[in-house]
Amino acid sequence: MAGATTAQRGNSGPARKGKGSGSPKPPKQQGSSGPSGGSGPRGPGVQRLVRRLRHRGPVLLCLLAAALLTGGGSWVLYGSSWLRVEKVTTSGTQVLTPEQVLAAAAVPVGAPLVTVDTDEIAGRVRDRLPRVDSVDVVRAWPHGIGLKVTERKPVLLIKKDAKFVEVDASGVRFDTAVKAPAGVPVLELSAAQSPSGRRFDEERLLREAVGVAGDLPEAVAKETVQVKVGSYDSVVLELTRGRTVVWGSGEQGGAKGRALAALLKAVPRADHFDVSVPTAPAVSGS
Repeated sequence: MAGATTAQRGNSGPARKGKGSGSPKPPKQQGSSGPSGGSGPRGPGVQRLVRRLRHRGPVLLCLLAAALLTGGGSWVLYGSSWLRVEKVTTSGTQVLTPEQVLAAAAVPVGAPLVTVDTDEIAGRVRDRLPRVDSVDVVRAWPHGIGLKVTERKPVLLIKKDAKFVEVDASGVRFDTAVKAPAGVPVLELSAAQSPSGRRFDEERLLREAVGVAGDLPEAVAKETVQVKVGSYDSVVLELTRGRTVVWGSGEQGGAKGRALAALLKAVPRADHFDVSVPTAPAVSGS
């Protein structure tokens, strides 16, 4: 009998190991985790999310830190006892006392420093103390409020009964004194019979006198006893030792003040000065 064919031998014989033998292995799926990967597949969407988180992570952390700092800062400023008003100081007072300024300011001691209304405090001081021209209210961290006061200075006095009304260079009548402050001239207004009285009322003449007094150099002002106003263009100064000065109107006050100061220095023994025309001053009685 003829032997088995080659095909028959291949079917009946044992399977040979080698390339192409056995059932083909299924193709390896893309995206499957390797030995060191995760347990499940990760698609393109997941990968994009991971990349975004990696890039935005520091930003998110910064935003979280800022939120915590903001909340903590608000608590420190408003809720804690660390930054509250404990001390109020004053400076710049001359006639007024620090106690008067403190009482007028009424700073809310114990309140959070950040909530203190400095403009409101300054307004109270000016309203309650007319002598105060201006006041700067500043926060002195961490526990203080500072009040820097500038007082009005009288340049003229208006005698009223037995007292003296103080008037500053702006014409503000800010206080009444029992005793006349030293070195401040007293107003003598005698313009009732003047023809110019119909055109210039007493208030206008007062402003004129205040302007004249404000234009006097400090050294001259200390020697001025009275400012006499007979009319708008007739102002006369009475100095110490019986000396007189014809000032004229209130115009060119600065030039007149400088001319008078020069004359007093050059001719100290003179008793009559005329600076009504400051470019041609005159002196007599020397």
